Amino acid sequence: MSRREAAREEAAFLRGDVGVDGQATDREERDLAEVERGKAREQLLRNRAWLGREFLTWLLWRSEAGEPVVEVDGAGVTVLFTARLVLKGVKGDVTEVTARGAQAPYSAQVRHALDEGLLVHQCRVRLDHGEKTYEATLDAEFLDVRSAKLPELLSEEEDDRLLERLYLVERLSSLVDALAQAFLSERAGRGWARKIVPALKAWMKG
Repeated sequence: MSRREAAREEAAFLRGDVGVDGQATDREERDLAEVERGKAREQLLRNRAWLGREFLTWLLWRSEAGEPVVEVDGAGVTVLFTARLVLKGVKGDVTEVTARGAQAPYSAQVRHALDEGLLVHQCRVRLDHGEKTYEATLDAEFLDVRSAKLPELLSEEEDDRLLERLYLVERLSSLVDALAQAFLSERAGRGWARKIVPALKAWMKG
């Protein structure tokens, strides 16, 4: 086999036109499989985003009272939504709304938008736990922390400050996980449809 033929075969293999045995692959069949995998991944992400939006909307409702939403290591976690809030929906005349302002998350306009079918997709929250205060931007797409502001570091040595920062990052993650777990427990409970949903609807209607 000449060097040119070997190069052509290698290129065909890299494109996926032939398999490791040198035999031609069914390109159309492979492309259909890729499409199906893409659809499955899109559906998974859409379902995850929807659950994340339900969680953040529930958290907004629970936080308005100013009482601890959950307890972690013997101390309550109080949540306050601040500044910017993004709402999204999948149908209707308006599918995305951005609210800005110190009291915007708890405004009548936001509750009205929620009542129209939108849900919280992204938000900035302040979490008070014991004597520590954290700030974080939460996103429903992957239910992760997009950006965060940690409590002031107390250590003076550089190595100690790094360890303290890592500890605070882990603590913030555990607080968000605890809030999500509290939501999932209610969401999977028998009282969700009977008690929680009607209470949420009443709150949205103001």
